[in-house]
Amino acid sequence: MPRHRQTTALDPRPRAPAGFRSLATATYRGSTTLFDNARAVRDDWCPERVPYAYGLHGTPTSLELAARVAELEGAEHCFITPGGQAAIALVYFAFCAAGDHVLVPQSAYGPNNDLARDLLAKLGISVQTYDPMLGSGIASLIRPNTRLIWCESPGSATMEIQDVPAIAAVAHASGVLLALDNTYASGVFFDAFAHGVDVSIQALTKYIGGHSDVLLGSVSTRNPEHYQALGLARSLLGMAVSPDDCSLALRGLQTLWVRLAHLQTATLQVAQWLKTRPEVDKVLHPALPDCPGHELWLRDFSGSTSVFSVVFNTELSGEALLDFIDRLSLFHIGYSWGGVTSLVAPHFNLNRDERHYGDRLVRFNIGLEHVDDLIADLEQAFSPDKHRGDGQ
Repeated sequence: MPRHRQTTALDPRPRAPAGFRSLATATYRGSTTLFDNARAVRDDWCPERVPYAYGLHGTPTSLELAARVAELEGAEHCFITPGGQAAIALVYFAFCAAGDHVLVPQSAYGPNNDLARDLLAKLGISVQTYDPMLGSGIASLIRPNTRLIWCESPGSATMEIQDVPAIAAVAHASGVLLALDNTYASGVFFDAFAHGVDVSIQALTKYIGGHSDVLLGSVSTRNPEHYQALGLARSLLGMAVSPDDCSLALRGLQTLWVRLAHLQTATLQVAQWLKTRPEVDKVLHPALPDCPGHELWLRDFSGSTSVFSVVFNTELSGEALLDFIDRLSLFHIGYSWGGVTSLVAPHFNLNRDERHYGDRLVRFNIGLEHVDDLIADLEQAFSPDKHRGDGQ
């Protein structure tokens, strides 16, 4: 019996010819995924057991991105999350329980510490900060209930390079899990797993997204037990990701190496120019000797990326630095980094026991603008009266 066109319009079976091949990964949208028969119905997050049970657990687009990020980082498994902060939260919820103790470097991404103070404390998870330059000395902070140690290298804003292998050795000797925020190196310039890390997270929002238009994160591991714990927690937390954002991140992966190569060279040029300025006390860039842990960077990293910080001289007040930032035209004021546009933001009075720079710290992200134009923009911001006179 012929069906009404209202019904046939809803038939999900494809009409287009099969066999289409493209260089681009298809963007699969869907909450409901279909089973072949009633006996196949099973709600399971694990694609090795049930490839597609529900859109929450993944689509071909998000699983393709996860597989490629795992391959990039040298991991066995990867989960995509709705953002970098979600990736951090997933690690906590997968591995920590009430009564556990966690160590986080003072230089870590600010919302990591905020999560510990504002949420994890309510759940009975104790988070203690430590000097990122402690290295193997972190052994003195490990308690019988220490479950997790975080590293972030370089540190957010203050750019300290951590001795990750030394911390890994101490952690593993005590049966403690080591997690690393590897966003700065993007899985390219630092091999997390070769240096002893158990779980590596990234904010794919940064370099892999690459254009400041996606919010995604990733959590990667080699350990099968860690994979199962992360997968279950991600499913229970409902960390669904947009297939459209995943598609943009897959596109970003195609140009990642080319962009990083340019950003490394351009950023070093700008950083080295800033070192020559009388207004500058020090430049915190891992490839420069002024950066805490520079020797560790030489040992462990194969390159540097686009973000660094500048400590200005005490002669410049915080208000003067804010005026300097406002005079910049090519450096836009905003958080985040890793995109094609240069950014700048003050990072005043950070909560640090060591290397406290007061209201003298400004963080820069170098984009894809021509280096000469970026340096000219900085120069005019340093000397507004001179350049105003030149234009008259």
